[in-house]
Amino acid sequence: MNHGDLQTPINFLKGVGPNRSTLLQSELGIKTYQDLLQVFPNRYIDKTKYHTISQLERQSADVQIIGRITDVYEVDQKRGTRLVATFSDPTGSLDLVWFRGQKWIKKQLKAGSEYVVFGRVNWYNGRFSMPHPDMELSSEHRKGLRIKMQPVYPSTEKLSNRGITNRLMSGWVKQLLEELESPFKETLPKGILSSLSLIGKSQAMRQVHFPEDTTQLAKAQFRLKFEEFFFIQLQLLTKKILRKRKIKGFPFEQVGDQFHQFYKENLPFELTGAQKKVMKEIRADLGSKAQMNRLLQGDVGSGKTVVALMAMLLAIDNGFQACLMAPTEILANQHYNSLISLLVDMPIKISLLTGSVKKSVRKGIHEALEDGSLHILVGTHAVLEDKVQFKNLGLAIIDEQHRFGVAQRSKLWHKNERPPHILVMTATPIPRTLAMSLYGDLDISVIDELPPGRKPVKTAHRFDKNRLQVFAFLRDEIKKERQVYVVYPLIKESEALDYKDLMDGYESLSREFPMPDYQISIVHGKMKSEDKEYEMSRFVKGETQIMVATTVIEVGVDIPNASVMIIESAERFGLSQLHQLRGRVGRGADQSYCILMSADQLTQDAQTRLETMVATNDGFEIAEVDLKLRGPGDLMGTQQSGILALKIADIVKDNDILKTARYHALELMKLDPDLSAQENSNTRQTLDVLLKEKNIWNYIS
Repeated sequence: MNHGDLQTPINFLKGVGPNRSTLLQSELGIKTYQDLLQVFPNRYIDKTKYHTISQLERQSADVQIIGRITDVYEVDQKRGTRLVATFSDPTGSLDLVWFRGQKWIKKQLKAGSEYVVFGRVNWYNGRFSMPHPDMELSSEHRKGLRIKMQPVYPSTEKLSNRGITNRLMSGWVKQLLEELESPFKETLPKGILSSLSLIGKSQAMRQVHFPEDTTQLAKAQFRLKFEEFFFIQLQLLTKKILRKRKIKGFPFEQVGDQFHQFYKENLPFELTGAQKKVMKEIRADLGSKAQMNRLLQGDVGSGKTVVALMAMLLAIDNGFQACLMAPTEILANQHYNSLISLLVDMPIKISLLTGSVKKSVRKGIHEALEDGSLHILVGTHAVLEDKVQFKNLGLAIIDEQHRFGVAQRSKLWHKNERPPHILVMTATPIPRTLAMSLYGDLDISVIDELPPGRKPVKTAHRFDKNRLQVFAFLRDEIKKERQVYVVYPLIKESEALDYKDLMDGYESLSREFPMPDYQISIVHGKMKSEDKEYEMSRFVKGETQIMVATTVIEVGVDIPNASVMIIESAERFGLSQLHQLRGRVGRGADQSYCILMSADQLTQDAQTRLETMVATNDGFEIAEVDLKLRGPGDLMGTQQSGILALKIADIVKDNDILKTARYHALELMKLDPDLSAQENSNTRQTLDVLLKEKNIWNYIS
């Protein structure tokens, strides 16, 4: 094996060995030399400066001090013990503190020997302390390299407990950079390198780990961030081009009777400009020879269902069937009912298929699907069962697609010899920045205006101490025969406490709004599903005025008469969740309200979230703030958190580099879609490796 090769397993690196390599793999995903070099420093520190203890200030950042350990002892604390060492220099003393890995550290400490310690200092109980310092004997330290910009690598609790320090990491990287026989292969086309004045790959890799100065570091980071985004965009674009070439769609050539009849007679209101624009984009897709793969984004209540129905009518006019799939039974029922009311007096057969549909009814649905007499099927995952066979499925619409896995989506494809057109709908606004990276292989349409007659929801933030005024406001709304939601957070980690809050809240509401004048429903996860359905339906029918619930109601239930949404402990919700919940009211013509209740003391982030909610109803604006606060991994939820496992770039902070990369990727694909030109051969090879690994993008539609 050539040990100068980037694919060499990491255990061959001198000083790593089998035990450490297992740890590096489980903690930081480092399997090969290349993986190690792609763990980039997250900051740099100046190791040429030394402080004395008397010079320390309470706000000190990282400091380096030379001194001796004079005492080592253990202190009991709430959970377990902490290890403390008194560290002194001629000007004073401070405490070195370890909360983890004490046994191992205690063995290593040599009292009386001179050490150089490095770390962040805290001021606590009238004394300085330095938790989990980097330490080395000063005899060792003198042999080492002291530079102004020393890299600090990402680490984990396990690594620091097992003695894999930053010094070791940086030593391995240095050793590897010196040993590598072949420098890094250039991956970007010459034209792009020169037009953006980018430094070469080898230089960038060396400078990012051991920068000569800040200018060199900035050049290296820009080059590597650009490259990372550039290849993500190329992967998405090649997928898109391939799909359009390979997968032939059914051309829906005519706009026929059903579409026209619906447009002229059944459309409940004039389409908004945004709906018309989106309809045009969908019609262009359906009329072309390629398969449609479009993402339709629109805030709650923006009228996506009408657009979806019109697309289904185009399929029916061309002799095809359509299906609409939703993540929950409640949502599927709601889609079914709204389609039935939109299609009144039209000769279109539509059925609902969910888990609770009786066997005898299912049999009829299966037969009608197979002989083609059933035009539209609305359902949940039940639609995906093998028994469900269409005569000719031409269009599949998926609502809230991030709740469906890939495997489930591909099942829809295989119900035909040719895949149907796909329209994916979501009310979770995905910031344009993220959509560009996540759904770069889908075409994107946005409905960005509300239908006429909808009043924007008024949002207010109130503290617990204002609760009595809030109750008075609720009484007034209920007098006007309106209904109210009261939502409590429910989080796995604090489930027991959250249930207690919910039940306490329910009790206090029952005292404030006593029977028989008021009726209160309650819905939470510990109830049987038939009890939940019963409580929900009482609220839907208007038999109860207040619905107390955990976040189970966030998707889809449409109750035009509910005009107030109270969100308890609102500071514990994420922004997009708050926005989704607010979208449950404001469905009717009356003015609706969303009241965010919170504790009196808030963190900075929580304050920002609540202020954003009060300031705007625009889902995209909210999503942008959310992205800045939470980062892309969290925003898409756990199912997709692997997507943007970016090594160096940051989709929020480096948004401009992302746009530049997308522009250059598009230009390159226009000129050379197969990357077959000689000057693009390195780029082609790099892309092939990425597509083979399918690392980030394999789950996308």
